[in-house]
Amino acid sequence: MRSTRRWAAAAATALVVGLIGPATSAGAGTDDRIADPVPNDPAQASLGLVLEEYHQFPRTETVPPATDYRLQRHARINHIGDVPDGSGRQFVPDLNGPLYFLEDGEEQVYLDVRAQFPDFFSGRGMGTGFGFATFHPEFETNGVFYTVHSEQFGAIGTKPLTYPGQSREFSHSVVTEWTAEDPSADTFSGTRREVMRLGFFSQIHAIQQIDFNPTAQPGSADYGLLYLAVGDGGAALGTDVPQDPATPYGKILRIDPTGTNGPNGQYGVPADNPFVGQEGWIGEIYALGMRDPHRFSWDSARPHRMYLGHIGQRAIEAVYEVRAGDNFGWSEREGRFTFDPDDECALYPLPEDDEQYGYTYPVIAYDHDPPAGWPCAADSGHAIGGGYVYRGRLPHLRGKYVFGDIVDGRVYWAQANQMRQERDREADLNEMQLFDTSGRRVRMTDLAGDTRVDLRFGTDSAGELYLLAKANGKVWKVVGTKIAPRTDPVSPSVADDVVARYDFEHPLAVDGTREEDAGASGTLLNLVNGGKRQRVLDPAFGGSISSLQTQQVNPGQAGNDDWRAGVYDPNGVASLDRFAGAEQITVMGWFKMSGDQYPLLNSNTPAPDDRYNAVGLAGVLSGNSDGHGVRALLELINVDGQLKLVALGRRLDDGASKTLAAHADWRTILPADTWVHLAATFDYTTGEMRLYRNGLPLRASYTTTGDPWQVDGTGTSPTLPRGIKIGGSYPQNTREQNPCNCRMDELVFLDRAIRPGEVAAQYARYRVSR
Repeated sequence: MRSTRRWAAAAATALVVGLIGPATSAGAGTDDRIADPVPNDPAQASLGLVLEEYHQFPRTETVPPATDYRLQRHARINHIGDVPDGSGRQFVPDLNGPLYFLEDGEEQVYLDVRAQFPDFFSGRGMGTGFGFATFHPEFETNGVFYTVHSEQFGAIGTKPLTYPGQSREFSHSVVTEWTAEDPSADTFSGTRREVMRLGFFSQIHAIQQIDFNPTAQPGSADYGLLYLAVGDGGAALGTDVPQDPATPYGKILRIDPTGTNGPNGQYGVPADNPFVGQEGWIGEIYALGMRDPHRFSWDSARPHRMYLGHIGQRAIEAVYEVRAGDNFGWSEREGRFTFDPDDECALYPLPEDDEQYGYTYPVIAYDHDPPAGWPCAADSGHAIGGGYVYRGRLPHLRGKYVFGDIVDGRVYWAQANQMRQERDREADLNEMQLFDTSGRRVRMTDLAGDTRVDLRFGTDSAGELYLLAKANGKVWKVVGTKIAPRTDPVSPSVADDVVARYDFEHPLAVDGTREEDAGASGTLLNLVNGGKRQRVLDPAFGGSISSLQTQQVNPGQAGNDDWRAGVYDPNGVASLDRFAGAEQITVMGWFKMSGDQYPLLNSNTPAPDDRYNAVGLAGVLSGNSDGHGVRALLELINVDGQLKLVALGRRLDDGASKTLAAHADWRTILPADTWVHLAATFDYTTGEMRLYRNGLPLRASYTTTGDPWQVDGTGTSPTLPRGIKIGGSYPQNTREQNPCNCRMDELVFLDRAIRPGEVAAQYARYRVSR
């Protein structure tokens, strides 16, 4: 890893090499393209945070009213911190305008930033509005604090910029200094002055955080200096903006707000900034080469390392250790990879001569891992929210950098002692468990009440952590930790055979009506008609959090409003290719029936008392299915006038089906309001099927004689299955059929007929809390 001092010494010559050199390496052939940049997922850690609800802030609205659902939040709170005066007051900015003080559980609007500026703008772009606030370390005596907000409307083209704006200027980011007449007052009264105004190409990636280094002591070189995280304005793909030494965009700036030698005379440029005096450089630059530098913080323990959470383009979310003069490489690099601006979905290996460019690479990274078939250019719901190295009172957390994903709300940690540039590799990454104060395991999506959390972090003067969600405007305090060993719910002996698995704990963050596959295929599941409401906090076993609700909605009317789930493609679902020509299949999962009046009323016939002849549970569709025909299915079906639990499947797409029916009364197998684990196995090479309940084989018989599968020792038709159906037929929502008023959890589809002992072991494993 390069020395940060080398950049300052090399000056403009090194910059020119960095601008023109790596671009040629991005033209590598598609064979060099990296499909999975960070193949190792975060480890599922036993360590968990105990979260206590702390406060909920009032609903606020954007200016102008937002049409983007991502801005239609309860309250766009984005930070919490202590006012540095020993008063115990905390401050919380809301992007829609208010700066709150919070004391003894009561919020007070200290300053309405929106009301102060007629051109205030927060209605487009995830970061527009009142972006951040920071208080001078001597606020108790000098009453000084700083804010950054967005302007549009009449400000464009009329208000002078500190530096020339980007082309097609869309918005301004304005840094303001405020001086309170009485620093102890709970509402602001005083004066203000403009410190800096930058113009941006679009509504994204403007000035994010502004802050003082809280570890700097009076008399030290860093004391009282203001850091600003300035994005590229969304302009970097077609320009060299983040690498341009003459512009502030795509940089971290460091200024002296009390100085006057800046270009507008309203701030100073510290003499010890790394590029001061270098030809062609603006002196405010502390580090460069960034897309969207979102949040930064300093470790309160020596040597007080600075860390930055950096939001990536299409693939990589990263944390950098920041030192003076660093260049993080954007837009020539994304994370530790070569980025091709002409194909923003492509990442390539670093060139062999990469060292000469002097780029600094992440100390933490994770990739987006989009679902199968998800367009790269589409938002897959990932953006890093930078965090803090914890140095508070909880021993299990000390020395860990705690951060998370803004969108899906997952919380991560890494050991701070691994987060050093000299290691030249990323730290080990772990996903944190979360618990409420009753000890129940939860997700941030549960606490926030939305599949898009909009997660942020804050800390107080004692170093204790807080989590914030824009989704419902709530703040939670970390009040403890809990060690809960996590056991993978899938037994090791069958793990490699899992094609698709749905635990209903992984909503797609950008579309909560879809469930991500926890198995190997990455096949997105659609929650049909009920959408987000189909996830319910009713776990089937100790390690689970939620389950899926399916139900009939209106039995008196033919329609397509029944709640069910599945995926369907008339051309075949490519991600389920392991089921093409499969010799064996297993379908298993947890089921809980509501009542015992089945089958349900038939909405497709005029007679009000007609009932369907089956109740759909879960299965894999055949390669020519209309949404009803199956390759492997668990179902309740009428057999000789009696409803029976069956395994039903086809070997050949155009062939006949074969049914294995359990002997016992289905109501004994699936008693009302009771979670039961079922499994069905299919061996197409021998014609054998089996049924299991709670790990044990069920006595069962085939309903027909002969050989409907035409067994010849080979597997199913080599066609791609057209999908998966759950809780009824026709997952494409063209017709309702065979609905089930039931709940389901941990639905697993395997391309092997697992053995009786493996079924028993799998059931036993579910009884162990993960």
